[in-house]
Amino acid sequence: MISNQIIQTSIEELRAITKVEIYVFDLDGMKVASTTDEIEISREIITGFAVSPADSQVVGGYHFLKVLDDSEIAYVLAAKSANDDAYMVAKIAVSQIQNLIIAYKERFDRNNFFQNLILDNLLLVDIYNRAQKLHVEGEAPRIVYLVETRMEKDNGATEMLKSLFSSQNGDYITAVDEKNIILIKAVEKDESPEALEQTANMIVDMMNSEAMMKVRVSYGTVVRELREVSKSYKEAMMAMDVGRIFYAEKNVIAYSTLGIGRLIYQLPVNLCRIFIEEIFGGNQVYDIDDETLTTINKFFENNLNVSETSRQLFIHRNTLVYRIEKLQKATGLDIRTFEDAMTFKIAMMVVNYMKYLDTLDY
Repeated sequence: MISNQIIQTSIEELRAITKVEIYVFDLDGMKVASTTDEIEISREIITGFAVSPADSQVVGGYHFLKVLDDSEIAYVLAAKSANDDAYMVAKIAVSQIQNLIIAYKERFDRNNFFQNLILDNLLLVDIYNRAQKLHVEGEAPRIVYLVETRMEKDNGATEMLKSLFSSQNGDYITAVDEKNIILIKAVEKDESPEALEQTANMIVDMMNSEAMMKVRVSYGTVVRELREVSKSYKEAMMAMDVGRIFYAEKNVIAYSTLGIGRLIYQLPVNLCRIFIEEIFGGNQVYDIDDETLTTINKFFENNLNVSETSRQLFIHRNTLVYRIEKLQKATGLDIRTFEDAMTFKIAMMVVNYMKYLDTLDY
């Protein structure tokens, strides 16, 4: 049911135009909203009218009408004025409140529909039947963005997104847990990867500048049909998890750019342990210091170029070579060769994945 405040705002706007006092009561005769505190109506009159077969009634100068919700009475509305306008204004108020009820129910039903859609809780036939009733287009390119906030039940973040993306443009916002907001966004048929990333960056920037809120955004791939939206959602979820493990410095993560991190994320834990044991043997890969890791990462960024890496790190070439040879002595891998560099890179990603699993509660 719509909130009392929405009804209050609606009748106050009508009162400002017509000068007619309006009152809305529930079926027990309790006041829901009114344009004045002066009420000369007993609860018995209101409840009596509510159960009567009459659609309207005049008692003591008050015009009574019923506000319906799917043919069932939801409220009793009364109007009174010094002239003959009260009945007409009451009819307008009833119509207005009934339209608000319909709009609210449609919004709620859409939210429920999209929640069940992304969680795969709907049969194929139900997807398109319900979509038709809710005026949701069945075949249209869409993508799912996942917005992770630092705080649970952050209504400010949800409202900010609703102000940026409108259902009138085919965009829908929902949630299935406490920390993630889901944006199901309509896109152009041939939307470029750059445009998709730009939308994600815009969300991050707007949340940071307007709501003073740091968020992470992940997104799946574009799907063509409504029944495939759950696929894009699952991809966005995986992108968020993989990004948290392997790309913690990034605020925007696309499923299509996860690379080998996506493969490692889906490996069984026992297989990861076997792999690390085979690569490093009894050596403690966990004990590699931060300075060495920084050196290695910069070395990889520069495509195994010793001269460029030493220049960017402001160290002598021989110092860099010493650090690489020290790593080789500890691990048996010479990262100056492509094969060993690739092996070490993958192994360190597996190690990071296992560290992440250790932080989870099972």
